[in-house]
Amino acid sequence: MSVLNPFHLAIPVYNLETCRTFYKDILGFEEGRSSSQWIDFNCFGHQLVIHYKPKSEEVNYSNPVDGKDVPVPHFGVVLDWEVFHAFAERLKTKNILFIIEPYVRFEGLVGEQATMFFNDPSGNALEFKAFKDINQLFAR
Repeated sequence: MSVLNPFHLAIPVYNLETCRTFYKDILGFEEGRSSSQWIDFNCFGHQLVIHYKPKSEEVNYSNPVDGKDVPVPHFGVVLDWEVFHAFAERLKTKNILFIIEPYVRFEGLVGEQATMFFNDPSGNALEFKAFKDINQLFAR
């Protein structure tokens, strides 16, 4: 696999200060530049930006995957196996309310992966995952 450049992702939040605390103090992401309308974070080496947007009344949706209701849309980062498990333990100590608790899906099969889902304070669904064998990231 080739070396990847960091992604840039901007997501809407309806309360910048509450989300600042969540991403910085709960998830442990380092804060970068900011203004009264947006805040940059280092999300495992990627640029995650939260932008203020008034709260909407969108209905949450999910699709079934491996017997679980996976929220759509969602975003996250593929982590190293050990980093994923350490991050999951950190989140448990912070009393994160998981949509899907950390577990290993497709165990023993192609694409075996650890995954977890939870929402930020603005309702954005986050997934962090790790592949047992990163070379199976796109395997069928």
